[in-house]
Amino acid sequence: MDQRMVRTAWLSVFGLIVVAPSLMWLAIAPNEPLWDHLSVVTGLLALSALVSAAVLPSRLRSLNRAFGIESVIDIHRFLGVVTATLVFVHLACVVAANPANVALLNFETAPARARAAVGATIALAALVALVALKGRTGLRYELWRWLHVALAVAVITLSALHVWWLDHLVAMPATGTVFGLLAAIVIGIFGYRWAWRPMFDASTEFLVREVRRENSTVSTLVLEPRRQRHGPPVNSWAFAPGQFAWIRLDRSVTAEEHPFTIASSAHMDTTEFTIRHAGDFTRALRRLPPGSPVWVDGPHGAFTNDVGAGAGFVMIAGGVGITPMMSMLRTAAHRGDPRPYRLVVVASSPEDLLFRDELAELRFHLDLVVTEVLRRPHDGWDGYTGDIGAGLLSMVLPEGQHPDDLDFFICGPPALVTDALSALDTLGVAPARVHTEQFDFV
Repeated sequence: MDQRMVRTAWLSVFGLIVVAPSLMWLAIAPNEPLWDHLSVVTGLLALSALVSAAVLPSRLRSLNRAFGIESVIDIHRFLGVVTATLVFVHLACVVAANPANVALLNFETAPARARAAVGATIALAALVALVALKGRTGLRYELWRWLHVALAVAVITLSALHVWWLDHLVAMPATGTVFGLLAAIVIGIFGYRWAWRPMFDASTEFLVREVRRENSTVSTLVLEPRRQRHGPPVNSWAFAPGQFAWIRLDRSVTAEEHPFTIASSAHMDTTEFTIRHAGDFTRALRRLPPGSPVWVDGPHGAFTNDVGAGAGFVMIAGGVGITPMMSMLRTAAHRGDPRPYRLVVVASSPEDLLFRDELAELRFHLDLVVTEVLRRPHDGWDGYTGDIGAGLLSMVLPEGQHPDDLDFFICGPPALVTDALSALDTLGVAPARVHTEQFDFV
């Protein structure tokens, strides 16, 4: 299906989730004072935004492919803030409707429905604070992640109990049906994300064919699908060049997992991930012997040149940000793509420049020009140095090609992405032609 149609379908689904409960209530609402109406409407809007925020990061591949993982996570964060704002507006409207309702905030004396609401509000405030202070807490990612999940589950569960114990909205056939549908959506998607995929989906299991050393800090993990005894693969695996996946070493809901970009061609019988070993998990990947099982959740993302019909491509990569570019280049070579490819690789030192021999070989199969840029060059380096600027990028553009006819792909640390975006803006490149992927979206 065309990606524009997929995006339209997803936007329609989330639009219905956000507005349907409120519109349904307004259509059948009894004649009540304004503040009573506002308290219900703001509560319904908060609940709808909460459901949407919970569904977005649930690794729905169609959703991630349609919008890109960065956009999905950005919208998730935005809806989290909207939910928190609406909750506090809802509380203000409840008190405005009847000042005596302030007593509902007293956890010891309040009825169960109010206790659930207060608990959900406290958990939501803690969740917002956890996200806002992510870089300052000093928590390991895995601990931060599970705190995030636990608080989100608490907010959703307590909010559902609040609505259930209020009773009057659930008891009405129309709104009760809407709440039932919302509950089914959340339960179904959470079951898919947290039970089916990690525990039972056979298509997620792969076997290690080899771990290939690239340099002292980088290795390539080569995986093959698990096969039936003397039979075909158990799992069918297809990805677009540039996509990524999460890797786990155990079949468990609580197993540690991390995202890595696929580096191999989309037309090989193996799947490769080139990984920098910067922690215990990545070092464990490096030590995996051939035949070891791993579990792969993917593919995800919209960072791919399979979408659109650009006349050529300019790729800007920093460090292991070259991995999606290698996937695109390897796939293009397999396909015999005649379009021009221009690759700008940024590294700290020559030792950090990956795939130099293979890129030299790919020049015989593609219209490919590679430009290497060092941040900290050694004596004798006669190539480009420093930051990515408009002058450098204007020099690497394919001759005779207008920037609006090209697609630009940027992957690497946030500082590199910021510099490249600024340079492309200076060159007047249309934002729709620029595609980014950063390392800190999780």
